[in-house]
Amino acid sequence: MDLSSLGRALADTARNLGMAALRGAADGARRSATPSGRNTRRINGTRSSNRRRPRPSPKHPAPAGPDGLRCGPDYVGRPPTSYSPSPNGVADPGEIVWAWVPFEEDHSQGKDRPTLIIGRDGSWLLALPVTSKDHDRDEAQEARAGRFWLDLGSGAWDRNGRESEVRLDRIVRLAPQAVRREGATLPRPLFEEVLVEVNRHAS
Repeated sequence: MDLSSLGRALADTARNLGMAALRGAADGARRSATPSGRNTRRINGTRSSNRRRPRPSPKHPAPAGPDGLRCGPDYVGRPPTSYSPSPNGVADPGEIVWAWVPFEEDHSQGKDRPTLIIGRDGSWLLALPVTSKDHDRDEAQEARAGRFWLDLGSGAWDRNGRESEVRLDRIVRLAPQAVRREGATLPRPLFEEVLVEVNRHAS
C-alpha cells in the first residue's frame, strides 16, 4: 500500500470513529434525558394530583342542645307525636325543616339535611331524616339492613323539586338550635300515614 492509500484509509477510519462517537454521545444524552423527563412528569403529576385532591372536610360538630348537651341519642320506641305546623319561624310537628342531623354511626358529627318533625320529647324535637335518594331500587337491601322508607313526593322543602322519601325506623332527637330554616308543611293525611308506618317499625 502506498502512502496516499494509507492516508485515505486512516482518514476514513478517523471519520467513522468520530461519527460513531457523536452518535454514542447523542444516544447517551437521550437516555439520560428521557428518565429525567419521565420522573419530572410523574412528580409534577403527583403534585398536581395532590393539589386537586380535596382536603378532609372539617368536623361539623353538633350545636349545643337543651341543658348545654349536644343532640341527644336517637329515640327508641313509639314516639309522642302531634300535628301543629305554624309558619312562625320555629320548627313544629308536621313541618319539614332543614336541620343539623347527627350521623347514625357518630353523633358527634353530622350534616344539614331536611327532616320531618313529628313531635317533641321534653325540650328535644323528634325528627325523621328525609332524602331525595330513591330507595325503591334497593328496597330489599335496605330492609335487610333495618332501614325503611316511605315516599313523600315533592315539596317546597326541596328547591329543585325532587321527589323525597322519609326514613321510618330512625327517630332523631334534635336541638331546636339545630334547625336552620323551615321548608314546608306536610299535608295532614300524609303526615298521619307516616306516623302509622313509624309506629309499625318502632322497636
